[in-house]
Amino acid sequence: MQVKPYKDQQGTKKEQVAQMFNSIAPRYDFLNHFLSMGIDKIWRKKAISKLKDRNITYLLDIATVTGDFAITASKINDIIITGIDISDQMLAVGREKLNKLNLQDRVNFLTGDSENIEFPDNSFEAITVAFGVRNFENLNKGLSEMYRVLKPEGLAVILEFSKPKAFPVKQLYNFYFKFILPLLGKLVSKDNSAYTYLPESVSQFPDGNNFIVELEKAGFTKCTSKSLTFGIATIYTGEKQNNVSAFSKQ
Repeated sequence: MQVKPYKDQQGTKKEQVAQMFNSIAPRYDFLNHFLSMGIDKIWRKKAISKLKDRNITYLLDIATVTGDFAITASKINDIIITGIDISDQMLAVGREKLNKLNLQDRVNFLTGDSENIEFPDNSFEAITVAFGVRNFENLNKGLSEMYRVLKPEGLAVILEFSKPKAFPVKQLYNFYFKFILPLLGKLVSKDNSAYTYLPESVSQFPDGNNFIVELEKAGFTKCTSKSLTFGIATIYTGEKQNNVSAFSKQ
């Protein structure tokens, strides 16, 4: 069964996710940093470090929301970044940040669907996604689109929540995620469902080796996973083989 933000409303998961992010956009950055106690900033930097020592000119940041991952990646020399997201309100916040940081010539935000990316095959040397793939309506389609627009020998870096397994982190995490986080999120965001959807979507997400399998189904090779902060989040990487058709494994 597919997890949606608003169980009492009609509409596809994609439509509801866009509605949810538009609703919480003004408070999204504050809640991200507050509810994670700032650890999310460290996770992003570690994920971006996977791109070091690679010759990257063009990077696509998928589900960019307000652009934190794209802005962090902009520290890589001579890189040009395109961020796409289905939430116009999130992108509006992101563009304000770009203006303040004077990054408009290196980072561009566009409204876009992660499962129907409007770029030609083999367009980017790297693709990043932070906390976005579990929101895909069709996970395989989204990953396959990432594979399609990635250049041969290009790298995909995906940062996503995962489920801790060790005692007592698992028990503490589950309590915080199921009871404390939704309550605080509801009070600050004024959206009754957004931060209930978060733990529900994480619980249904195929993390760890199960997600590696999904990456390989979409065509990625040399897939890796690196657990962060006792398994609360994971960095996944996958490469596109050289001289292989973008559709050969779809």
